[in-house]
Amino acid sequence: MAERDVPALVEVSLAADTLFADAGVVLPPDDPRPMLAGAERVLVALDGGAVCGLAATAAVDGRTHLEQLAVHPGHGRRGIGSALLEAVCAQAARQGRGRVTLTTFRDLAWNGPWYARRAFVPLAPGEWGPELARLWESEAPIRVRPRLAMARTVSG
Repeated sequence: MAERDVPALVEVSLAADTLFADAGVVLPPDDPRPMLAGAERVLVALDGGAVCGLAATAAVDGRTHLEQLAVHPGHGRRGIGSALLEAVCAQAARQGRGRVTLTTFRDLAWNGPWYARRAFVPLAPGEWGPELARLWESEAPIRVRPRLAMARTVSG
């Protein structure tokens, strides 16, 4: 991620959030800047030189944790999210991290079920490390619908 990309990344993140409102999910106001600034890595998808998607990751319990995967709705359903996710998983495998974790809404079609189709499985709280447990607690304001933690095993 280049610093010059931040305004466009913020725009993509906020535009992607409109999908939740369209599905009747009321989330608290979001400013993605702190998440982007604190990310270990932000992968950026471009279309014709314009930012159209992002995947932000952090190290959580020694593993890669997907903080956010967002694609601008105007670029949706073209495989951009899948490509970003696969790039995150490949990078985690190259780093020898063993698995990728994330938290997501359980029942929204483009959340839990979408990740399940991409080999992510639910993680029971007993399988969480201490950092994932703290992250889960910090996400309390967005648990407006059932959420779950998921993981996918990756290998190099």
